[in-house]
Amino acid sequence: MAQPENRNSKGNRPPPVQDPNFNWRGLVLFALAIALIGGAWFLRGGGVGSVRDVPWPELEKKLAADLVVKEKGLELISEPGTQLDYLKGTMRETAEATVTVPFRTQVNLQFMPDLQKTLKDANIAVTPKSDTNLFASALISFLPIILCLLVLYFFFRQQIRMAGKGALNFGKSKARMLARDKNKITFKDVAGVEEAKEEVEEIVDFLKDPKKFQKLGGRIPKGVLMIGPPGTGKTLLARAIAGEADVPFFSISGSDFVEMFVGVGASRVRDMFEQGKKSAPCIIFIDEIDAVGRHRGHGMGGGHDEREQTLNALLVEMDGFDTQEGVIIIAATNRPDVLDPALLRPGRFDRQITVNLPDVKGREEILKVHSKRVKILEGTDLAVIARGTPGYSGAELANVINEAALLAARRGLKAIGISELEEARDKVRWGRERRSLAISEKEKENTAYHEAGHALLLEMLEHTEPLHKVTIIPRGPSLGSTMWLPQEDKYNMRKLELIDSLCVTMGGRVAEEIVFGDVTSGARGDIKQATGMARKMVCEWGMSEKLGMVEYGEHDDYVFLGRELSKARDYSEATAQEIDKEVRKLCDDAYARATELLTTHRSQLVAIAKALLEYETLDGSQIRDILEFGKMKNPPSAPTRPHSEPPPLKQPEQGTTLAPDYPTGLTESPA
Repeated sequence: MAQPENRNSKGNRPPPVQDPNFNWRGLVLFALAIALIGGAWFLRGGGVGSVRDVPWPELEKKLAADLVVKEKGLELISEPGTQLDYLKGTMRETAEATVTVPFRTQVNLQFMPDLQKTLKDANIAVTPKSDTNLFASALISFLPIILCLLVLYFFFRQQIRMAGKGALNFGKSKARMLARDKNKITFKDVAGVEEAKEEVEEIVDFLKDPKKFQKLGGRIPKGVLMIGPPGTGKTLLARAIAGEADVPFFSISGSDFVEMFVGVGASRVRDMFEQGKKSAPCIIFIDEIDAVGRHRGHGMGGGHDEREQTLNALLVEMDGFDTQEGVIIIAATNRPDVLDPALLRPGRFDRQITVNLPDVKGREEILKVHSKRVKILEGTDLAVIARGTPGYSGAELANVINEAALLAARRGLKAIGISELEEARDKVRWGRERRSLAISEKEKENTAYHEAGHALLLEMLEHTEPLHKVTIIPRGPSLGSTMWLPQEDKYNMRKLELIDSLCVTMGGRVAEEIVFGDVTSGARGDIKQATGMARKMVCEWGMSEKLGMVEYGEHDDYVFLGRELSKARDYSEATAQEIDKEVRKLCDDAYARATELLTTHRSQLVAIAKALLEYETLDGSQIRDILEFGKMKNPPSAPTRPHSEPPPLKQPEQGTTLAPDYPTGLTESPA
């Protein structure tokens, strides 16, 4: 179907759009330089068909054959400043030829003493003459330099143009206005953050109809700070504001303010607010504001002068003597702990909106939004994928849909099914299956019993989540995985659930010891996970009867090097020893409990391991069939095994139980 022709309101075609980056001036200069060089070359005698260069041996033969025209004689031309001389005249190609051809022969009088004698014997008069075409000679002499300069100019013309622009606009703001016709993002494209969207919608309503709020004495907020983990949709939410509000929208990054020269960033802040004042009411979005808004006066080497001056200018412009009415600052960061307190107070950032990771309902809504752009089989339940993705951000969920579409295309399918979505979910969080990894039968058997220990305890214990899938196919850094599917998102964990989770984590190592009488290094991730969980129970969650409900130490997720270099310990050495004893006791009790359960139900452990060795991947219902009936009612199809290869020198570690990261219920990747 032909596209409709684009015409304006008067029915005329719009003028063709010229590329603003095309350098017409450079093209004209280049053509002029080529014309000058060609003209000089022509004047110098280098035109095509004008003068023929004849070497001296050939000229001697022409003189002996009497082919040189004697009536006109020869001219001995000398170039000033050089030792080059030329004999110039006319000659015939053959004795029968009637047309004469001009020629030129380069000679050197110092090294050709018999030249004059040869010409005298031929009865040819020689007239000395000096070459007076100084312009052409000078241009030919400087020709290599001119060519090099032209090549350098056109090679660096983009850098030269940008450098010239930067020199003229060094202190200008780099904020870019978002074109309204190009921004297609609206609030319909944002899901999973309903509370944050409601607060932002109020700002959009204020910009559309400020009198509605001013009647009651309300004023427009000066700043909105969006805080949340990476990938939760802070930038997407800001673009949705631009799509909904019919006001100018400027976008800039926090790193665009910081330069190597002190004062440039502050000048750019002032210019940014000047641009906003001219377009008020408007929105200015600063992404990653922690690049410029860090705490002043802190750091390993003291303060950062340029960044602090830029922050001071930002503070004054947002709430100083010269306030800019109608300019709303929307900033985004995932590091609120490093921001300066003066930046966070009301009057500058009046609202702080937390954009958290989506819950199970929000994840389902996000999956529905992104699934509209791909083909999905009818009846595909996205709620199952939403339940199986606790802790996934909006960006990760979008990546799940994209990976599922790519996987379906590779398999030659016409639409995406639930199996492609589950495979994409596992690939995004834990990596792709490594079926080509050469593993010996001994290593595979050890992995099967390791994962069977996790799975059996997960089904036997009371306070655990339902088992979802067990596999001994290598994925990411692990040789196998045991995954469970929580019924709902959990934000608090009970003590009994944590104790059972410790027992499940110990199941892999215990199964190896019971069956083989030896242990491997594959349980490193399990040990790390169990130790961290037990230490949090003792030091943070007050679940130790001996140490009581007391918090020991500062438990930040990471150390902010701008304030301190290490974590402080606010308890004595004796208390530290008691903490270590309690952590050791929790781990030892869980290990002993896992040993007792797996020893009692060893036959079921062996049955699960043998099924894993045969089918490689089993889901929760199949494991439950083995425990209840001794066999599977609906066994999976036999896997396609890759060609055997010699085992590598260094094997990766064994699989690990994918337990939630307490108390938020996030799913960890294998260690």
